[in-house]
Amino acid sequence: MKNYTITVNGNVYEVTVEEGTSTGTAPAPRAAASAPKAAPAAPKAAAPAGAAGAVAVTAPMPGKILGIKAEPGKAVAKGEAIIILEAMKMENEIVAPSDGTVATIDVSVGDSVEAGATLATLN
Repeated sequence: MKNYTITVNGNVYEVTVEEGTSTGTAPAPRAAASAPKAAPAAPKAAAPAGAAGAVAVTAPMPGKILGIKAEPGKAVAKGEAIIILEAMKMENEIVAPSDGTVATIDVSVGDSVEAGATLATLN
């Protein structure tokens, strides 16, 4: 067996490859403990004063909003899905970076967003 460290889009994965066996399937990569976390971006300047939350939830990649799983005022736990983003024909759950309450949802279903765009804010 050989161990490799692979970085894809800023995410670090530890992969183990067995030599000499061909099962036709590969084990799913597991995220390394040292995987970098996305830094929250500043809230939108267009939002009314006091309306935006302290923690911004940003798009990790460009894509289209397929669904919104939380509404303002809902309490969310770290890792809970807030928004579904379609990118490269795959559905990606955008999750809460920390425990909190949804302050704003800054996108609508069908919106196209760029990487780094603020999708929601949490308090």
